[in-house]
Amino acid sequence: MTDPASHRRTAAVIPAAGRGVRLGPGAPKALRALGGTPMLIHAVRAMAASRAVSLVVVVAPPDGAPQVKILLDEHALPERTDYLVVPGGETRQESVRLGVDALPEDITDVLVHDAARPLVPVETVDAVIEAVRDGAPAVVPALPVADTVKQVEPRGKGEPEPVVATPERALLRAVQTPQGFDRETLERAHRTVTAVGEGATDCAGMVERLGAPVVVVPGHEEAFKVTRPLDLVLAEAVLARRRANDGF
Repeated sequence: MTDPASHRRTAAVIPAAGRGVRLGPGAPKALRALGGTPMLIHAVRAMAASRAVSLVVVVAPPDGAPQVKILLDEHALPERTDYLVVPGGETRQESVRLGVDALPEDITDVLVHDAARPLVPVETVDAVIEAVRDGAPAVVPALPVADTVKQVEPRGKGEPEPVVATPERALLRAVQTPQGFDRETLERAHRTVTAVGEGATDCAGMVERLGAPVVVVPGHEEAFKVTRPLDLVLAEAVLARRRANDGF
């Protein structure tokens, strides 16, 4: 009997066209150094670490594709994986769509990964791919929420905000990436759903609006997003520990 998974090919799309203003002035967030290497390179290596990923598409700033291509050429990347750089759009949604549009026809499954999550372990990447190949149209890695969460009525900056609800923490998950999709489902979401609010940065949220099922697999503490200077300090510590323990 033929294994259906043998006919499936997975590509990862990494939108890296944003500037990441919360990290402060300087280079775009994806190009900030982590352990002496740009975060984008760490993110590409994290996707390529999975033997199931045959192609990584990096979506560069609209005017920065040649520079990003040079950057990838300058760093050692797994030879079994192909790489492609395409110019992005004005929004993350548009950049992801442009990345998906650039995929070869034989790609069946797509990962969408934040360049600002440079340290996601390969076990998490593989778990997402496995769930997609097992039939889930959309898969997100996520962690239980550690803090109590309050829903509020938004007010102006610095003003006290009335609490309107306290969601049950056991029912909440903090979503990470890579998010994984059946290619047809992801393409349909980008054709038919206009992402606004939280959905503008979450492809799985767009799939939810289609009415298609989205499932959660366990995420990992080291797949956190590097958004603020303190996150960069933590990422440096994680990377230093990996290098000391594993020769990473």
